[in-house]
Amino acid sequence: MIALNKDSWEEHIPNSTGWAAVDFWSPKCVPCMALMPDMERLAAKYGDKMTFYSLDTTSARRLSMAQGVMSLPVIAFYHDGEKKHELNGDFGPEDVENKILELVG
Repeated sequence: MIALNKDSWEEHIPNSTGWAAVDFWSPKCVPCMALMPDMERLAAKYGDKMTFYSLDTTSARRLSMAQGVMSLPVIAFYHDGEKKHELNGDFGPEDVENKILELVG
C-alpha cells in the first residue's frame, strides 16, 4: 500500500488510471486499525488489478471532507481519478474483497 498525505494526494489520485482503493483511517480509529492488516493482505492479493493507498485523515482533514469522508473507517474506490464507490461504517474485510471482485473481477 502506498501511504498518501495531503501533498501527495494530487500526484496520485486525480491523475490515476484504472482502479484505485483508498483506505481513509486514523490511529485513534479502532475499527480502522483492525482492518489495516486485511487491507495490506488485499493489496498483496489484488495489487495487479488495483492500486492500493492509505490516507491518515488526522493530517488531512480538509482533503478527507472534500472527498465526502465524514466518519471512519472508509474505503473509497476511484476509477481514472474519479470516486465511484465507497464502503463506510460497519463493513469487514470480506465486504472490501467482494467490492474489489465486483469492480475488477
